[in-house]
Amino acid sequence: MSERQQHVRPAAVAGLDKALVQRRTVRVLSASQVLGGVGIGIGIAVGGLLAEQIAGTEAVAGLAQTVAVVGSALIAVPVSRIMSRSGRRPGLVAAYALAVLGCVIVVAAAVVSSFVLMLPGMFLFGAGTTAGLQARFAATDLATAAQRGRALSMVVWATTVGAVLGPNLSGPAGDLATVLGLPLLAGPFLVAAVLLAAAALFVSVMLRPDPLLTARGAGPDGPGTPQARLTIRQSLTAVRSTADGRLGLLAVVSSHAVMVGVMVLTPVHLGHGGAELEVIGLVISLHIAGMYALSPLVGWLADRIGRRRVILMGAGILALALLIAGTAPPQAAGQLGAGLFLLGLGWSCGLIAGSTLVTDSVSASERPFAQGATDLVMGLCAGLAGAAAGPIVGWAGYGALNLAAGALLAPLLVLALVAVLVSPARGRP
Repeated sequence: MSERQQHVRPAAVAGLDKALVQRRTVRVLSASQVLGGVGIGIGIAVGGLLAEQIAGTEAVAGLAQTVAVVGSALIAVPVSRIMSRSGRRPGLVAAYALAVLGCVIVVAAAVVSSFVLMLPGMFLFGAGTTAGLQARFAATDLATAAQRGRALSMVVWATTVGAVLGPNLSGPAGDLATVLGLPLLAGPFLVAAVLLAAAALFVSVMLRPDPLLTARGAGPDGPGTPQARLTIRQSLTAVRSTADGRLGLLAVVSSHAVMVGVMVLTPVHLGHGGAELEVIGLVISLHIAGMYALSPLVGWLADRIGRRRVILMGAGILALALLIAGTAPPQAAGQLGAGLFLLGLGWSCGLIAGSTLVTDSVSASERPFAQGATDLVMGLCAGLAGAAAGPIVGWAGYGALNLAAGALLAPLLVLALVAVLVSPARGRP
């Protein structure tokens, strides 16, 4: 921080109404989630299809999505460093810009029919997910401890629009590509590039003042305090140094890995039962509703009854989801729909309460690094879960996949139960 910044910021911060800035921040981040979420949703919907078309084999259809998941995880680290150094706005803009570049590369790969070129494009496309995930943390910068869960959950909830609307724009986007003389499946990525660029521009213009820089200027240590510069290992050590940090990290990572591992193979399981695409789409829509539709309620509960209790509740819901889905035959679309809805709801509890607990557990100067490291581990573990799901189902069936997910969930259930029963008096979290 320059000497000029150190002298200017106190006066600027002193004249700000933090509550007003916080409300504006949540509104801006939520709106950007709609734009970016539609862009990500439309790309995810056709990524596997485009990979299969270019490569000429189903064997690589899932690889494109896996690369995007890994890209989202790895890009979280440099984005968090940008945020720590310069604020949330530059970090989010950088992430969206990388996603736009990824879309352009994927369109080029479709034009020249190169699967090798598509992979780095999908890797960079994953930065759009990075932006969406990091936006949830940006919503907590100026929130009080008693309101962090609700602030974070509102930004998560805004993702619903993109998750639902994005895939439904694939057809019109394909028609646009045809008009422009491009391959049909390049259209969704072309539209995604425009939407992600719009999200970057919107954040750049509207996310002012920057919530992280404002929080630092108004923090107890005062403006100009040197900020932590942590490696990934140091960031994770900071999170794991407290019981709440360990629980929050495990909640985010386990909930996400369990959700991804089961969700990606459910359409295949339904397909084995002869389900039509409309039925498969309905089941996945129920899953998405479980993930996002109730997130404001989950955030309110995290603030009201405590993060630990919501994490325990989420782990219990996930266990019930695995029991319902894992015992469903391929023809039981209704049972699978119920299981997938609960799978999404359990994920929402784990992600929101866990992310809030991670934020609570580290100092303000460590938060951007700790949050980035958390998303790194979350994304990498989800990628591994998704990659392992196929072989497990091929070897032992869909029920075995849910059983394996239950084994992955067990440590979270135990740790959350201990945290609630043994440490009920350690404050609201």
